[in-house]
Amino acid sequence: MARTRKSTPSAEPSPAERYAASRRRAEVERTELSRFRELLSFPLDEFQIDACLALERGSGVLVAAPTGAGKTVVGEFAVHLALESGRKAFYTTPIKALSNQKYGDLVRRYGAEKVGLLTGDTTINGDAPVVVMTTEVLRNMLYAGSSTLQGLGFVVMDEVHYLADRFRGPVWEEVIIHLTDDVQLVSLSATVSNAEEFGDWLATVRGDTTVVVSEHRPVPLGQHVLVRGELLDLYAGHVDPTDPGVDPPINPDLSHLLRRSNREEEPIGRRGPGHKGRQAHRPSRPGGGRPTPRFAVVDALEADGLLPAIVFIFSRAGCQGAVQQCLAAGVRLTTPAEAARIRMIVEEKCAAVPPEDLPVLGYWEFAEALSRGVAAHHAGMLPLFKETVEDLFSQGLVKVVFATETLALGINMPARSVVLEKLVKWDGSNHVDVTPGEYTQLTGRAGRRGIDTEGHAVVVAHSGLDPVQLAGLASKRLYPLKSSFRPTYNMAVNLVAQVGRDRAREVLETSFAQFQADRGVVGLARQAQAHTEALDGYAKAMECHQGDFTEYASLRRQITAREKDLTRAQASARRAEVARTLEGLRPGDVLEIPVGRRSGHVLVIDPGGEAGFDGPKPTVLTVDRQVRKLTVADVGTGARTVGFLRVPKGFTARVPAARRDLAAQLRTAVSDGGHAHTSGKGKGKVRPTRRTAATDDAEIAELRRRMRAHPCHGCPDREDHMRWAERWARLSDEHDALVARIAGRTGSIAAVFDRICDVLLGLGYLSQSDEGGRGTLEVTAEGRWLRRIYAENDLLLAECLRRGVFDELDAPGLAAAVSALVYRSRRDDQGEPHVPGGPASRLGVALDATVRAWSELDDLEAAHKVETTQPLDTGLVEAVHRWAAGRSLDAVLKGKELSAGDFVRWCKQVIDVLDQISQAAPTDRVRDTARKAVEALRRGVVAYSSV
Repeated sequence: MARTRKSTPSAEPSPAERYAASRRRAEVERTELSRFRELLSFPLDEFQIDACLALERGSGVLVAAPTGAGKTVVGEFAVHLALESGRKAFYTTPIKALSNQKYGDLVRRYGAEKVGLLTGDTTINGDAPVVVMTTEVLRNMLYAGSSTLQGLGFVVMDEVHYLADRFRGPVWEEVIIHLTDDVQLVSLSATVSNAEEFGDWLATVRGDTTVVVSEHRPVPLGQHVLVRGELLDLYAGHVDPTDPGVDPPINPDLSHLLRRSNREEEPIGRRGPGHKGRQAHRPSRPGGGRPTPRFAVVDALEADGLLPAIVFIFSRAGCQGAVQQCLAAGVRLTTPAEAARIRMIVEEKCAAVPPEDLPVLGYWEFAEALSRGVAAHHAGMLPLFKETVEDLFSQGLVKVVFATETLALGINMPARSVVLEKLVKWDGSNHVDVTPGEYTQLTGRAGRRGIDTEGHAVVVAHSGLDPVQLAGLASKRLYPLKSSFRPTYNMAVNLVAQVGRDRAREVLETSFAQFQADRGVVGLARQAQAHTEALDGYAKAMECHQGDFTEYASLRRQITAREKDLTRAQASARRAEVARTLEGLRPGDVLEIPVGRRSGHVLVIDPGGEAGFDGPKPTVLTVDRQVRKLTVADVGTGARTVGFLRVPKGFTARVPAARRDLAAQLRTAVSDGGHAHTSGKGKGKVRPTRRTAATDDAEIAELRRRMRAHPCHGCPDREDHMRWAERWARLSDEHDALVARIAGRTGSIAAVFDRICDVLLGLGYLSQSDEGGRGTLEVTAEGRWLRRIYAENDLLLAECLRRGVFDELDAPGLAAAVSALVYRSRRDDQGEPHVPGGPASRLGVALDATVRAWSELDDLEAAHKVETTQPLDTGLVEAVHRWAAGRSLDAVLKGKELSAGDFVRWCKQVIDVLDQISQAAPTDRVRDTARKAVEALRRGVVAYSSV
């Protein structure tokens, strides 16, 4: 496998380098690449030439280069080669928006008759010689043995580093593994630190692969900090920002101003060297002061000539709020002519939206902000609105976009500057620091090739900002690519059907995940050898002349272990006693929580049903309007029921106004003494027990007697020996765990596959010819349904089809039921959703049967040590049912904390699964209902497509 690493070329090449360049130009002129270059309006960089020449020689290529460097040119050359040689080319992307964008690019170059598009909800000219598609579509084709694959010569995998994504990444590896050997693979990746390792794996599974790595940005990137309206360089003046090195020195003026800001001193009045900046005479506040207003950030960028800009705010509400702040502050970044053109484009693009839906979508505010050159961009927006923003920004009409990190993936929206409001983001469960890889990906959009001489990465000064930490982020541009591959039920039945169990295990052992695991074993084995040598030394050091010290140390460890067991049992008993204070509650009970992280008063909205392993989890409303699931860990020594407050009929926790009114009543009741003790209700707090269980334990007493009688107990060096014995014991445990890890990593992917097959055998999706032994596995009739289901909850969906759960549902009911299998709420405090028709309706019965199927499947998976299926989320049931029943968008979203963009996105995923059901369902009735459900959902804003 050839490897090529390119760095920034020297300013003055040597005679030998000039001669080599001349030979290279002559070589290129005799290739197909020279004809391809005539189609381009710009010269190719060295890394692009290297990759294209390797591709023309018949090699697969992996190109790793920064965002904006021009990796896609290599993919486009693969398309050119396919058309010239009469073969097909598939161009795959991770998301539909990127597929749509690339489809438009290729249509403009080659014409609509030669280019097709296949995404989950769009099919255009699917038999064309060049087809753009999402990676999932290609995976499904490979498993189905689609005739469209005939004549395929090239596959381009754009954003291939996406295979590290936990949820969708495995699809990339499935495609790479299952493509036939005669297909040339073009992998386009962001710069990653282990590109050679990934290339080695590609060469193992695909054959000859050339790795081309470029870490050179075509547009240099400057690093800055915005301190209360003034822009300063991050690095000291003598540091080259394009190559800062390790631990680069910080601009002393920046360090000084940040310290002074934190100490609440006089207004800032100095500029950083080499930069114009506007002075902002605002009084600073302790802890870094109040964050710079977002409109002030825009003003500073405009004053320093740094527009257009993308401002990353890791919150949808923050993005919308930033636009509102700019409008309220009178920000206007467009000329009257630009504003008029923007309005015309917006009206033209949004003409397909029904007029009655415009107010619900916030169209007028959206259009007004765009006319001023300001916009938001996040996953909660309507796809049509996002595409409008992207189009206007790429034309230079919109000057500032406030965006979440989803914008960083693939979409072509280069800017002069990129701003990060903070270096901390919410990952769905915790606030986490932005990683070097994420920082590189986000700031990679700064600097427009052919327009800007320099791009600008700007971090807004905020409380806790450490310039040294920022320099570390900015200088560490590489991050490792780690596989997220794991076998799935659908993958298992497809592999068994195509190649049988034994061959399937061999195929899975060629995955990048197993490749990385096997390489890691080498290092672990060396570590295990070092452990063995150290253990021998510790054993010698703890030898005692009075007896067997290993035996004596074992007695002491047994005493310690027994004491810990008793302490845990005592803590568990106290926890159970605390859990009993949360049992027997009813809606309206007012609880007092004396201590703990939820101390105060709360109102029970939902008692939480049967107590699980962790005790009851009632849903409560706090005095500050928050809806929470209350757990044993939240209530300290226990909760007391101290009163009752009627919960209004029809109360919905999703409605902010309802939460506000009820919380106000709770505060009033508490302050008026309305929480006086209810006679006979509730339990007092649990009193801790002072006496420990170890005091009276017979087993501990016997162990202590044996310890005192042991010869080593009287050794004068006993404690010194014991310290070595403790070290030996700790290292021995580490060594045993390490040996287990080594054993677990060898063939680990195939072992998971075996357990998945065992689950499928137990449920009848696979059958075994030899009951007594390993036998040959075959796919049953039920397994053939599962082969056509690619949803995340594939096995649960197959179980519902097999059990006839959906048989009696109409189209709106089926769409709503499927939404429970697809939807994932962004919050865990949504309360109980409303089921149209109630629990006894056909939909209610179907949902109840689906929950039972999930529960049984969860138990089976746990017994086989398989990663369990995601539980149901019924938060979208009512909205999808209303939409499929023909209700207006206003009626669907009314009273729900669900954005129009989220609703459309989830509806399209429901449609995708319904399409699969229309092919896989065992009965004509369900297949027909699924097709009707697709038609019922695919209307209005949900039906919109940009192509």
